Amino acid sequence: MEIKKAGTQPSGKGPAEWFTGTVRVDPLFTAPEPAFVVGASVTFEPAARTAWHTHPLGQVLVVTAGAGWAQQEGGPVEQIFPGDVVWFAPNEKHWHGATPTTSMTHIAIQEKKDGKVVEWLEQVSEQQYSR
Repeated sequence: MEIKKAGTQPSGKGPAEWFTGTVRVDPLFTAPEPAFVVGASVTFEPAARTAWHTHPLGQVLVVTAGAGWAQQEGGPVEQIFPGDVVWFAPNEKHWHGATPTTSMTHIAIQEKKDGKVVEWLEQVSEQQYSR
């Protein structure tokens, strides 16, 4: 058994290459081998969002606070709220983040494939975000 005590892992700023706006990433866990699961709590300030991206084995988001948006490529922008659980299928191109006026926090859970959990793509444009 291993317990990660709250506050023992440093928060990080979401890199500008992967995010628009102010984003804080709080690592939660990286399971030791042979497991592949990784989890983090991610907080988006109003209007902050990810770039388009995919996950080789999919991703689960559990919204814990605020109000957000999520979109899969070609689909509508969907509102997400605390308690909502979002599943993105393996290699499904998508983005997620806060609404223009409200911050949003979610727990993101994904698995590593060949050591990689995400493939970052282009930024979400203002036109795409404001639809």
